[in-house]
Parts: sequence; C-alpha cells; structure tokens
Amino acid sequence: MVDLKHRVVSGQAFDEDARLDASVRPKRFDDFVGQSRVKENLKIAVEAARSRGDALDHVLLYGPPGLGKTTLAQILAAEMGASIKISSGPLLERKGDLTAVLTALEARELFFLDEIHRLQPAMEEILYPAMEDYRIDLVIGQGAGARIHPYQLQKFTLVGATTRAGLIMAPMRSRFGIVHRLDFYTAEDLLEIVRRSAKILGIAMDDAGAEEIARRSRGTPRVANRLLRRVRDFAEVRADGKITLAVAKEALGMLGVDEHGLDEVDRNLLLAIVQKYGGGPVGLNTLAASLSEEEDAIEEIYEPYLMQLGLLDRTPRGRVATALAYKYFGMDEPRRQPQLF
Repeated sequence: MVDLKHRVVSGQAFDEDARLDASVRPKRFDDFVGQSRVKENLKIAVEAARSRGDALDHVLLYGPPGLGKTTLAQILAAEMGASIKISSGPLLERKGDLTAVLTALEARELFFLDEIHRLQPAMEEILYPAMEDYRIDLVIGQGAGARIHPYQLQKFTLVGATTRAGLIMAPMRSRFGIVHRLDFYTAEDLLEIVRRSAKILGIAMDDAGAEEIARRSRGTPRVANRLLRRVRDFAEVRADGKITLAVAKEALGMLGVDEHGLDEVDRNLLLAIVQKYGGGPVGLNTLAASLSEEEDAIEEIYEPYLMQLGLLDRTPRGRVATALAYKYFGMDEPRRQPQLF
C-alpha cells in the first residue's frame, strides 16, 4: 500500500495522465523493460533478503528524471511482499515529520524518499543512526532538563532517489548498501515499452508508428508514454484512430518534437549558447536567466540528453555548444581563439 499523505496534491488526487501513468507502470521485475544490469542486481538482493527473512539493504537510485526510479522502488516493495511509504526531500521540513514517519515504519517496510539530495542537513542527521543502527534519539523535555531517549526502530529499507547524486553528502551515501545509476534507454527497449503501453491502453498502432514514437522519446520511458498519449489524441481527432507512421510524424511535428527527440526548449537552449554567447562557455545562471528557465530544470531535464547526443559540453568555465550543435542547425562552427589560463 502506498502512503501518499506526504505528497502535495491539488484538486483531484490524480488527473487523467497520472491515472494512465499508474495503469502502465510495471508492477513486477518481469514487466520492467530495460536497465537489465540494475534489474538483475536488485533481483538478487531481493531474493537474498527474502531467503533470510530480513529487510532489504538501503538502496540509492540515481540518474536523469523519468527513467523509472519510483517504479523500481514500488517493484522492490511488491517483490519483498512489503508496503511502501512515499515522500520527498523538500516536503520534510521539520524533524518531527521525519521522526513520525520513521517510528511508524513496520518491519521490512520500504520508505521511498525522492529528491533525497534536497533533504535538509538536520534531517540527514536523523537518518544516519536510523539507517545504520535502526535507532533515533528522541529529545524529551526542554532546556537544562531535556533528556535524550534512544528509540529502537523496526528494520526498514530506505530507498533514495536523486537526479543529482553529486549533491548527496558522503556520510549519507556511504550508508546505502545498494547503489545503482539508471541510464537512458535504448531505442529497442523504448519500442517494447511503447508497444506494452499501447496494448494496456487499447491504442491501435502499427509497428512503424510505434518505432517513430520510440525513436523520438529521448531515451526516457516517461517521455515515450507521454508522446504516445498525445499522438493517440491526434489520431482520434485527425485520423481514423490508428497510429501509423504518417500519423505519428504529423502529430510529433505539431508537438515540436524533431527527429532526434529535441523540443522547443532544447533548441532554444542550444541557440542561446550559439547565437547569444558565441558558442560558449556561458554560465548556468546566465543561461537560465536568458531563457527564463530554472537552473535545476536546465541541469536535470534538458542538459543530460543534449550531452548524450553530443550537442553540449559542461566545462569548468561554463556550457559550450559542440561542433555537432552547429551541424544540427546547419551552421558553420566559428574558429575559437585559444584560451590562456
């Protein structure tokens, strides 16, 4: 059972897209496509823990957004036959909030903490003994008469997820026994994901249409499922309801998603570096201000895929557009003067 009381929800608990996401989300390892190395290692860890009747070791999953960190956490709970509580770093603002969650955890239960890199230092200090010794220190009373009372927790599993593993302090990272990075998916894996989601949602689609959606999904299942739904909408309104290659191309063109999976924000980001700042280097804060985008969004959502395609470099002096970026826009790369250090 998933506890959502620590999530901020406005209006209805889930909109249509959220319900559809939940319907296509894999529930077991056998349904999870891609990330085969990570999946096999987690399978072994789960089987070993179950054979001992013990809690699974603490797990840290990191990588770009949309690759399945939350899904894997829920699969781990299902495979362990345990329940899971869900929260995120920014939502835990007071020590009492985290203490209440930890003391309520049952034996072998999973506690999924998204955006763990945004956890406040005071919260991390509570987690250190909780993760290592399954203990927290409760302060009873105030002032000179205050007493520290150790409280023994049930053996639980903390599953942390982050897009910024480098921001997790070493003492916290060292307490995770299982650490895995999730990488972008291959076109073959995305094709399987698109076909599986289409079957679950009852979407009529041929192989060529599925391949086109998978190819433009920037290596990310979340994007693949979102594009599938938008192309389905287009097919229902402008075509006969079936997604073909022609329908997929026209729909994705209207969405501004090009042959490489780049959208308008990606192109504007690259053009800003190329045209406004001479190809770079340009600082992240300057780039964010010129695009009216958040620095975190640029760094976590857009840049990883642009770097994966070889269109962008991160250097100590700032962001730099590569020769491939100029080729993408049909421009000649300017001759840069050598930098003196």
